[in-house]
Amino acid sequence: MGFSELLEEIGGFGRYQRIHVPIIIFSSFLLMSQNLQNNFASGVPTHHCSLPANHSLYNLSHVQVDEKQLLKAFIPLDSSGTRLHRCRRYVEPQWHLITTNSSANVSQQRTEECLDGWTFDRSEFLSTTISEWKLVCSRHPLKQMIQTIYMGGFLAGAMVYGLLSDRFGRRSIILCLHLKLALLGCASSFSPSYTVFCIFRFFCGMAVSGLGITGTTLIAEWVPNKARATVSILNSCNIAFGQIVLSGIAYLLSDWRKLQVALAAPNFLCFALTWWCSESARWLILSGRSDEALKILQRVARVNGKPEMIDKLTREILDFHMKREIEMSNFSFTAYDLMRTRGMRRISLCLLVIWFSTGFAYYGLSMDLQHFGVSTYLIQLIFGAVDILSKLVVLVTLSFLGRRISQSSCLLLAAIMIFANTFISRDLKAIRTTLACLGKAFTSSAFSTAYLFSGELYPTIIRQTGMGFVSTMARVGSMAAPVFLILGEVLPALPGLVYGGSVMVAGCVACVLPETLNMPLPDTIDDVEQKWFQRKAGPQENTSLCEGGASECGGVVSAEDLPLKVLKDVEEAGRNTFSPISPLRDTE
Repeated sequence: MGFSELLEEIGGFGRYQRIHVPIIIFSSFLLMSQNLQNNFASGVPTHHCSLPANHSLYNLSHVQVDEKQLLKAFIPLDSSGTRLHRCRRYVEPQWHLITTNSSANVSQQRTEECLDGWTFDRSEFLSTTISEWKLVCSRHPLKQMIQTIYMGGFLAGAMVYGLLSDRFGRRSIILCLHLKLALLGCASSFSPSYTVFCIFRFFCGMAVSGLGITGTTLIAEWVPNKARATVSILNSCNIAFGQIVLSGIAYLLSDWRKLQVALAAPNFLCFALTWWCSESARWLILSGRSDEALKILQRVARVNGKPEMIDKLTREILDFHMKREIEMSNFSFTAYDLMRTRGMRRISLCLLVIWFSTGFAYYGLSMDLQHFGVSTYLIQLIFGAVDILSKLVVLVTLSFLGRRISQSSCLLLAAIMIFANTFISRDLKAIRTTLACLGKAFTSSAFSTAYLFSGELYPTIIRQTGMGFVSTMARVGSMAAPVFLILGEVLPALPGLVYGGSVMVAGCVACVLPETLNMPLPDTIDDVEQKWFQRKAGPQENTSLCEGGASECGGVVSAEDLPLKVLKDVEEAGRNTFSPISPLRDTE
């Protein structure tokens, strides 16, 4: 028997879990808003050069002009010929342009930079970091650097807080991170400069990443195996729903400082609610704190309406149920084992490309909402709705088409949508919006498929290491995505070509992977080599299991090397840990 069976005996998915899961999931509802808030906090308002400070000294008594007409004399049109130039103005006023139907050639007139700053339109955004710190024209790339720095914090948080939660426990880390995110998020609204704001965003990214990883773990360790798929789907849809709510909050506030407070303050509530949740009993037992775990399990039994189990729960019962988990904890593996054999090397390299490209394209589309020609608020709402639908549709395709076809098809179709949108005229707003939504849907589906596919490809004894490896590459891709948006300043089609080319390569790479639909999960590295590549690992690749771990011993772990009860336990755990929808997207 294992810990999951112990949970069943004290109520399974009972009242405690029905309170515990929504509390943790509520925080994930807020996390995606943090990931995408830069679309609104750093939205670029329509702007043009401010008129010279002495423009009122010009004698305009001979002609009646309004402000819009006056701009014609000072601001040239851009290359499209329909909008005022955002970064240039005439050196000398062109008064003749005020005259109705004037067709004078002004292409040769001298222009200059915006020496008196810029004037920003406030019809869509009342205030953003762009208008606050004048991040336009030559300083425009600094907008994308905010998101890149945030994603850098996201990557750092994944590495730091994963280790800290294993050291100090899940609940304590979640409490600290909710408080950290609430305080730093609210403090960022008082940022006096661009540099200070970027520092706050970096540490907010760390907190968001840590909450995602640790919250997912705490949910999984309190939910019985048979309920994990349902909880996973609900959590994933909840994350997508957070995108919809973000568009509403941003529309109502339309001020970047107020938005920081609105998205961070609910973490104070999460901090208070999380006090009700218990620490992971499984972690406590594996950490040698069985007495604390026993008290917590007795509390859960009482909340679940199982008072008869309170007296039955003893140290001996815990040791009996957790014996297999404790045995498995003695086997250690590293990322090196992911590359040691030829089969594992092929799987790991292919998944690396898939995860990087999917994260890269997903955030490339998600962070470029203003280029679709419709309201930023509307397109964010549509993207959130599309995410929910895509997660439901992918459940069907995975069951009927299989993992490999679903993965490859989603990536290749996303590439087609991105390429098509790149070359469609910006005047065709409806078509561009439709293609963007389809591209977002396919990349979101590719993410969902990748979580399931990766979990089924990696053997049980090294699955968590493998999932950590590939998800890190997704974070690297999401961090690189905003940087490549800067290329749009050089050539508007360039970002689309890079994003589309990336996922197209990933779609072709996915075809190389073996199909896992209705296949038993591999338990050992040797299982992978024999099952999907029809060979045993060579002598130079062998790493037989020993107490120090596979990497130290030098042999492929075979099924015969593991106790039967350990194999049975890890297979059951593997089947129930990974579902078509991940419990919480770290990069999505």
